[in-house]
Amino acid sequence: MAIINSVLAWLMKKRFHQIELFMKYPHEVQQEWFKKLISAGRGTEWGRLYGYDTIDTVDQYRERVPVSDYEVFKPYINRLRKGEQNLLWNTEIKWFAKSSGTTSDKSKFIPVSSEALEECHYKGGKDMLSIYCNNNADTRMFSGRGLAMGGSRNITEINNENYYDGDLSAIIVQNLPYWAEFIRVPKRSVALMDEWESKIEKMAVTTINHNVTNILGVPSWTLVLLRRILEITGRQSIPEVWPNLEVFFHGGISFLPYRKQFADLIPSSSMNYMETYNASEGFFGIQDRLDGDDLLLMLDYGIFYEFIPLEELDKDYPKTLTLSQVVTGENYALLISTNAGLWRYLIGDTVRFTSINPYRIKITGRTKNFINAVGEEVIIDNAEKAIETACKKCNAVITDYTAAPVYFSEKENAAHEWLIEFEKPPENIEYFAETLDNALKSLNSDYEAKRYHNLVLRPPLVRQLPANTFFNWLKHKNRLGGQHKVPRLSNNRKYVEEILAMTGPTYHGND
Repeated sequence: MAIINSVLAWLMKKRFHQIELFMKYPHEVQQEWFKKLISAGRGTEWGRLYGYDTIDTVDQYRERVPVSDYEVFKPYINRLRKGEQNLLWNTEIKWFAKSSGTTSDKSKFIPVSSEALEECHYKGGKDMLSIYCNNNADTRMFSGRGLAMGGSRNITEINNENYYDGDLSAIIVQNLPYWAEFIRVPKRSVALMDEWESKIEKMAVTTINHNVTNILGVPSWTLVLLRRILEITGRQSIPEVWPNLEVFFHGGISFLPYRKQFADLIPSSSMNYMETYNASEGFFGIQDRLDGDDLLLMLDYGIFYEFIPLEELDKDYPKTLTLSQVVTGENYALLISTNAGLWRYLIGDTVRFTSINPYRIKITGRTKNFINAVGEEVIIDNAEKAIETACKKCNAVITDYTAAPVYFSEKENAAHEWLIEFEKPPENIEYFAETLDNALKSLNSDYEAKRYHNLVLRPPLVRQLPANTFFNWLKHKNRLGGQHKVPRLSNNRKYVEEILAMTGPTYHGND
């Protein structure tokens, strides 16, 4: 195993030179991909509609092709799922990544081409390992197995052809080469199970006796698995089960609320954590520095990037910026054109550049996942940092949370209502709410202005929920699984009311 580890680590480090190339020539790489994508799209139904055969420049592309969201592409995708081809992309589309989003109960089906799998998702996975090996010269990761928290997939037969949909992670697992089964756990049949409670149990039982050196998954579901493993083994910490575990590759949701819980379960100074930005639509970013938590924007994965300043977002014809036009410190909505046939697609995420040489970003929230009831414009980034501050000051640990506005009434001003499930509750919930409030004021000047003397916003209402509330809510909505997330912020009270209705009169808060 030592020889295998050395050889694989060396191969991973070799790829790092390619990463350095696009870091050095970012605009040239993006321009090259733009030309390749337009060329591939010319013969498609979408390309003929917008005259791709006469598009030669980015400016022509921006003038001619509209900014679109999923609803625009949905009719094309529905036809693709029935077996039609050459609608959005010029090669066969047989896979669809099922995504629930965080603001809708309906599933989205994102087309995944063979090019997207090879040039984007698989290359992203390889680069994640390359960067890790480059930053950790003494890694022993390849001396054991990798544990991946996969999703599930379905098969539909149309005209004697199979078409597939499922979580992106399931699509990746399904298409891995046969040799990958020898370096990962659990086995494919378990990884692709679709009933999550049974799946967690099976994963725990079948992996505890393996030499797991690395884990890949969403923090919330990985915690569920790790806790079940400790229950089964009777051990006090994960290193007692897997002494050679050295890294957790995580993504999907912010790691900030979960960092303390992982530190408690894995009390090891040699444990590493590495964030990725991998969505159904593409693999966008990787944490590339040991001393920084921002993400290197990956520029050679078959994706052409544009960025919309937030003040342009609600306009019929929003102004967009290319990579060469962005600045640090501003929030932008992410707009992508991909090698799976998504053209000027508004993914729904917002990012902020922390560096432009090379281009590094932080995910700051969702275009539709925020609270802006009275002009306060609280985004995910504000919420995550404020929660982290309140937990530190109050010596608390949270499991999950969501928040929504309480609108003006005849008797009271507006407020924000926070539903929080604690693993370790604060001694004083009122002080926690006060600390959360002060942290938000320090992070968001609009929120601070609206909170001035309680004139517009009164203090936040923090509700402490019973254990497993969010798990039960997701289960009730048939949304257990890696692609489903608790919506952090909502600008309406739909989710909050549903959750409060489930808890009944038993919850406690700071009324």
